[in-house]
Amino acid sequence: MAGDEVTVEREDTGSKGRYVYRADGQEAEMTFSKAGEHQIIINHTEVPDAFRGQGIGLRLVERAVADARAEGKTIIPLCPFAAAQFRRHPEWADVLKR
Repeated sequence: MAGDEVTVEREDTGSKGRYVYRADGQEAEMTFSKAGEHQIIINHTEVPDAFRGQGIGLRLVERAVADARAEGKTIIPLCPFAAAQFRRHPEWADVLKR
């Protein structure tokens, strides 16, 4: 399921938002808050047991990284899962807020 067909959507509600993956009546999400015009804070990632081990959480973070690059933003990963992914992916350093 976590192949190239994985579609992660971004829902933006002003000062907050989330990245969502939906399948089989379930959804995985990663929430974020905006910190000014050029930063987002990843607050929380939640992946249901049905999606565990499929790389869905990683796909959520990858989408946020891609969007941050495209929009010239940086990311503050307060969520422990997202922070761990940033440690595993040094190639994302360009969007990591230090």
